Amino acid sequence: MLFTLKKFIGALILPLPFLLLLMALGLALLWFSRFQRTGKICLSLGWIALLLLSLQPVADGLLKPIENSYPTWQGTERVEYVVVLGGGYTWNSQWAPSSNLINNSLPRLTEGIRLWQQNPGAKMIFTGAAAKTNPVSTGEAGARVAESLGVPRSDIIILDKPKDTEEEAAAVKAAIGDAPFLLVTSASHLPRAMIFFRGAGLHPLPAPANQLAIDSPLNPWERIIPSPVWLMHSDRVGYETLGRIWQWLKGSGEPGNQ
Repeated sequence: MLFTLKKFIGALILPLPFLLLLMALGLALLWFSRFQRTGKICLSLGWIALLLLSLQPVADGLLKPIENSYPTWQGTERVEYVVVLGGGYTWNSQWAPSSNLINNSLPRLTEGIRLWQQNPGAKMIFTGAAAKTNPVSTGEAGARVAESLGVPRSDIIILDKPKDTEEEAAAVKAAIGDAPFLLVTSASHLPRAMIFFRGAGLHPLPAPANQLAIDSPLNPWERIIPSPVWLMHSDRVGYETLGRIWQWLKGSGEPGNQ
């Protein structure tokens, strides 16, 4: 119950739903109250914020400092395990397998496979419980897609009980102890994940995937026209900032520290 409530409240205060609620409040005040000035302020602030957060320079300017916490793994240290954290997914057996990994999950998996290929004999670990209405777990979905891309089932370990990053860290600790491993997750999520895994007494090697903040060439119009793509990048900033605040409130780590 607490987990569901946390997710619901957290989702409501992410940029898009929060700004839509702010603009809805402004419209309600304009139409149904005498607080016209307050309504205009709410509506104007919501519109301006939504516009700015949908622009590439703003969204990626906010996201880049989070993603740059750890560079892409290019090390030569040998590991016994490659841990790929769960993310968005569904499961439809009629689809191409990889289509079932939504948003951040597929880039995490492909980077995990790249690192697994560089470490012959290593095992891949996929984490994540089942969503409430899905009989297939996050970890199992990742394993099935990895199999479809050539990873033998014998090289896969599934940890399908953890519901969040803190539980994933505890499950990995119980499964592999102090064995060396690469921790693969989205670049924006990795700073928070590293805190949880270190807090569990582990020493993960950080391996970011799914970098989103762009500072390489783009068409000029892509930088000046609002887009849901850039708004999604702003959403990642909001999600991880809320996650770090919650982590700090629980005593797991200070916001801004690694």
